[in-house]
Amino acid sequence: MVKPVTGAQQRIIEAAEPGTGRLSGTAAQLDGLVRRGLAFRHPRPPHACFLTPAGHRLREGDVPVSPSPGQSERPVENRGFRARTGAQEDPPGGAARLREARAAWSGMRELRRMTRADGATDRLCGWERRHLVRAAALALEAAGFPPASEEIGGYTVRETPQPDAVQVRPVGGTPPDRVDEAWSRTLTEAGWQVSHHQEARPPGPYLLASPRRD
Repeated sequence: MVKPVTGAQQRIIEAAEPGTGRLSGTAAQLDGLVRRGLAFRHPRPPHACFLTPAGHRLREGDVPVSPSPGQSERPVENRGFRARTGAQEDPPGGAARLREARAAWSGMRELRRMTRADGATDRLCGWERRHLVRAAALALEAAGFPPASEEIGGYTVRETPQPDAVQVRPVGGTPPDRVDEAWSRTLTEAGWQVSHHQEARPPGPYLLASPRRD
């Protein structure tokens, strides 16, 4: 079980870089987060600190934290970037949002590089494998594709009964070739293994994407 953190440590976690989870703070502060299992030091110089899965969950509000003196206890607010999946509660789009998505995707590629022994960026990292829907949605949004929540004929990204796969389904009048080519190519280049399917109910094509293993 994660030990409660102090108000100062909470602020460091909340200020972690979107996507990569890289932390900034004094050596003592970062060592304290490492001891609590909320951060880890990368083995290669400059030995930067990054959030662990438990640290990401804490930042996303899943774990309560201890209050600073004079403050009431509250959950950590999620201040990280969340890719749009086509759901109604998606944030609005626009040029600023696209810049944020591309910055988050750049950070995710850096996280891949930092967490692989060979420094490669062509495979999903551990965070992405634990958040498949958000990872696939980020790759699509950073490539400039608007989801169904913004555009008629966009897409939705959903979980599937298969634990290691997500479904990308067109909504409205999306041309079949857009499903077959543009989205598929983007996900393939982002490290996904993509297969094409046709469903009878509801009718229409969709993509099944899972992390590439080869």
